[in-house]
Amino acid sequence: MIATVKRAPPLEGSIHVPGDKSISHRALILGAVADGESRVRGLSQGADVQSTASCLRALGVAVDGEVIAGQGLRGLRQARGPLDCGNSGTTMRLLAGLLSAQQFTSELTGDQSLSRRPMDRVVTPLQHMGALATWPPLRVGGRTPLRGIEYSTPVPSAQVKSAVLLAGLYAEGETTVVEPVRTRDHTEVMLAAMGADVTVDGLRVAVCAAQRLQPLHMHIPGDFSAAAFWLVAGGLVGGSDVRLLGVGVNPTRTALADLLTTVGLRIDRANPRFEAHEPVADLRVRRAVDMRPINVDAAMAARMIDELPVLAVAATQIEGRSVIAGAAELRVKESDRLYAMEAGLSAMGADITASEDGWVINGPRRLEGARVDSVGDHRIAMALAVAALIAHGKTEIEGAECVDISYPEFFDQLDYLA
Repeated sequence: MIATVKRAPPLEGSIHVPGDKSISHRALILGAVADGESRVRGLSQGADVQSTASCLRALGVAVDGEVIAGQGLRGLRQARGPLDCGNSGTTMRLLAGLLSAQQFTSELTGDQSLSRRPMDRVVTPLQHMGALATWPPLRVGGRTPLRGIEYSTPVPSAQVKSAVLLAGLYAEGETTVVEPVRTRDHTEVMLAAMGADVTVDGLRVAVCAAQRLQPLHMHIPGDFSAAAFWLVAGGLVGGSDVRLLGVGVNPTRTALADLLTTVGLRIDRANPRFEAHEPVADLRVRRAVDMRPINVDAAMAARMIDELPVLAVAATQIEGRSVIAGAAELRVKESDRLYAMEAGLSAMGADITASEDGWVINGPRRLEGARVDSVGDHRIAMALAVAALIAHGKTEIEGAECVDISYPEFFDQLDYLA
């Protein structure tokens, strides 16, 4: 599919972004091993989350709309074949942690892109816990019980942290993960809401073995990573006034909003509340005035890793040199996002150079419509669509159907706001 996006008039309106993808994965997985039925409204309908739901069904868990029939911590059954995780690294890594503690062996597979992503990051700590875990292909489980460990993650990764904590629910003693920088904490927040023994002390997160988890009842907040595209678009398109309703504002997720506010965007919050210990608010973004150059270091990059492609778009319109560094992780996502954004934005006239771990971007530059390639990566497609809203002429985005991975309604909502 080729999506055609033209320079936009002021963006205006109120929208709900999809349910948070990270929270949706975790609600499904933890709901599957809860004691009893969980009701979770607002689950992401993206392909990644559907992969998680499909894998759980193969493990004997009934997932019907917003209802998850929890089987208890020891009630999963062996799938008849490999579990297909599609394009979802979260599905593969989190299920690897959960399934490593089961008495049966599971094999987890995925599409070509997922098969290239580094899974040794999760295999290594699981092996330290005494699990049978090998890769490639990724096979886990068949040896119990596990033992609790203290594990220092060499690369900031909420997925690896979550995998170890999920395995820790079954391990003898305490399981502790020590992070180099704080990553999104949805797993530990949800575990606490379900009655698990979880302790958070700075960069240390610990969990003890659980006998049961209470069922979960919540409405999934809007995905901040999805909202990020509209925050940048609303800030760049003159005269815009965009409201994003019911967005998750967990402090481990909102570094992009904090940075954009610091460099000159107008982002307001209203109607704050909580859903299963997760903070939620309505966001309003309006045109930025006199934005200052962006400088992102490794600690900041880890906290906004999914939002960095659209941040690069914002940097093309800022006076001076912006530097985004410490983001080598972008090279091993669904695509090499550093290269993909350099190629796409350069084709549109931006002055952007990819480095080993980020970009150097000189601005402002007048962007022109062009034919660009999403490389099958949903976040690249959406970031380039935001760039197209401020480019002169029309932009054609190849492979735009990949937005279905996380945000099937993206182009419909773009048409609505424009």
